[in-house]
Amino acid sequence: MNAIKDSVHDYVEVEGVARDLLDAEAFQRLRQVKQLSTVRLVYPSANHTRFEHSLGVFHLAGRALDQLDVSDSRAEAVRAAALLHDVGHGPYGHQTEGIIRRRLGRHHDEVHDLIGDGELAAVLESHGLDTDAVADLVAGDGELGQIVSGELDVDRMDYLVRDAHHTGVPYGTIDHGRLVRSLTFVDGHLALAEGNVATAESMLVARALMNATVYRHHVSRIAGAMLERVCERLLNETDVDAEQFARMTDDELMAELRRRDETADAAARLATRDLYKRAVWAELDAVPDAVVGAGHERVRDLEAEVAAEADVPERAVVLDSPGRPSMPESSSRVVVNGGVRRLHEQSALVQGLQAAQRTQWRLGVYAPEERAETVGRAAVAVLGLDERGATVDVAGDAPG
Repeated sequence: MNAIKDSVHDYVEVEGVARDLLDAEAFQRLRQVKQLSTVRLVYPSANHTRFEHSLGVFHLAGRALDQLDVSDSRAEAVRAAALLHDVGHGPYGHQTEGIIRRRLGRHHDEVHDLIGDGELAAVLESHGLDTDAVADLVAGDGELGQIVSGELDVDRMDYLVRDAHHTGVPYGTIDHGRLVRSLTFVDGHLALAEGNVATAESMLVARALMNATVYRHHVSRIAGAMLERVCERLLNETDVDAEQFARMTDDELMAELRRRDETADAAARLATRDLYKRAVWAELDAVPDAVVGAGHERVRDLEAEVAAEADVPERAVVLDSPGRPSMPESSSRVVVNGGVRRLHEQSALVQGLQAAQRTQWRLGVYAPEERAETVGRAAVAVLGLDERGATVDVAGDAPG
């Protein structure tokens, strides 16, 4: 058995299939994919990787399996799935996920093709594991798949506490030990045992606070939106194909962007943190429903319309709408008075968090600093924003 020192869980003991999977090229690649993408432009210490996060998820999955009394080959398959749950991520993780989904038609947790043959398949099969079964667990299918991907999954438990640790903010420091020890199955569904409503609420509070201060920080959102646009240009205007793009690391992608004439200027801005500024920052109630729910192509059309109204190049306008607020963790199952209830049915706190989520929601329109005010005025007109809740804002972009 090998023990790997971890910044969050102390020592992670690795044996069996996990020990052999560690050396696979597809897993080693995760050393070069940062966990928090553009958030590190705000929190400089947030340089942890999907490699160490995956080890943490593997560790917590093992503890959950012990708690749930699952052993033998079923447990080995879950541990393998926990370790491999992020191998499908593209460069910069979730930041390029939409691009990959539109081009290749797959989500990061749809890994059947990735682990169905080659080195990963050979390792899994050498330990008597079915590759399709492991891939199904990564996607959260079946009773045991809920441990890896679900409302109470160990993925969420690890990234909250790990991201809080590396950013230096205290909000994500949940009691993941209590969460794991409280797990139980009720009628095939993963739930928290009696007396753990507050335990479940703590995870929602942590997620809500991390969203507001870390995951949706406006500087990270601006950088992420700029990165998405320049990656689309890379695929549209050069010979880089989507499959090649999807398997790049963060550094490989940035090098590719910087060496191409079509993308070099935008890449230089990202590399030096010379970011666009907020031209508009609008509250949810100030934004028409059609704009809040606009799909990818409609968003690009609206950017072009704003650019035409402002008489600026299309590349000078970035529209960033995070979609309608949602809180999937609020449907977590908890045992109350001997019966299973959804958390939002039991907890008044959830309602407050959902209201706070709506209050914190913002639509952003970004532009180069010298064009921000002009673009902001044009965006208010073209998007039909209520000016009482839409601020044309240039001064609010101090370093994070």
